Amino acid sequence: MKYSQFRAMMAISKASFRSITRSPSAVVFTLAFPLIFILVFGFLSGGKVSVKLYVDPSGDSNNAISQAIQKMDVIKKVEGSYDKMQQSLQKGEIDGILKIEKLNNSNTDFTAHLITSTASPEKGALAHSILDNIINKVNFQTAHIQHPMAQLKQEVVPGREYKQIDFILPGQLGFALLSTGVFGTAFVFFSLRQTLVIKRFFATPVKRISIVFGEALSRMVFSLLGACFIITIGKYAFGFTLIHGWSTFLLMLLLCAFGLIIFMGFGFVVSGIAKSESTIPPISNIITLPQFLLAGTFFPIEVFPSWMQPICKAMPLTYLNDAMRKVAFEGAGLLDVSTQLLVLLGWGIGIYLLAAKTFRWE
Repeated sequence: MKYSQFRAMMAISKASFRSITRSPSAVVFTLAFPLIFILVFGFLSGGKVSVKLYVDPSGDSNNAISQAIQKMDVIKKVEGSYDKMQQSLQKGEIDGILKIEKLNNSNTDFTAHLITSTASPEKGALAHSILDNIINKVNFQTAHIQHPMAQLKQEVVPGREYKQIDFILPGQLGFALLSTGVFGTAFVFFSLRQTLVIKRFFATPVKRISIVFGEALSRMVFSLLGACFIITIGKYAFGFTLIHGWSTFLLMLLLCAFGLIIFMGFGFVVSGIAKSESTIPPISNIITLPQFLLAGTFFPIEVFPSWMQPICKAMPLTYLNDAMRKVAFEGAGLLDVSTQLLVLLGWGIGIYLLAAKTFRWE
């Protein structure tokens, strides 16, 4: 009777899955750790208030209103094309678009045309209030003129509210996958090699690829179950946006599986170069900690200094986080996030080539 590699792989996977569920560190990194941060940021409120405002460069910029805006720390001016800023406004990424026009033959010299969105009604109202105060102050300073210098007009366009959980949850999910892929893979294969379990496998007809696939399958199932749990909590407890419902949910799981495969390559490299079990955590932290802090897990990479942003954009977790956010909130498909997937694929090819050079079975 021919030996079944598939049955051997499934047996390895089943045993590995049991060991994962009994591992406190696996549960902490995959479930507890991201869930704690989701709960914290889900309930978090307050902090310094600021308004992201795009000032249309085609309008008049040589006036008292523009000069007053420049001096206000609460207003954060953003730059980009008008079309892109319109999309950002509808997604709640910015709070308003302002165009100041100079008028002729009118009761006022300038009109400040403010466009806000229902995606961020509170910030839109705040932007209106700030600009209204600026214009009132300018009009008061020019009270000797027969008519007011400027007037404010507001237009509200429809949009989807971009909540804090819509940013935080994909970042925490991505970091959970990174931690599972690196720490889990590194510890498991180093332990299997150190305890001579792999050597015993070699005495059986089980092929090496079946061992790898068996371990990978168990981690994939465990991580995807964790992802389902995290997304469900985010959706029903904090209103996390799944724009197309079940199809978006399944697409996010597909991205999770793809990301985990890439991150497991880092784990294979760590298990190959680690000289002892005590060296695995520091080596793994060198890989995971910078991405945890700089890959858009907690904050957009735009908040970092300009010299640091290219470093952030070089990290694979950045692209997985970005892809999941686009899929969940914007309803993007795989073709829409093809750039992110290609960068991740490039990282995957490179890291698995390195793993093939460094990984040791004995």
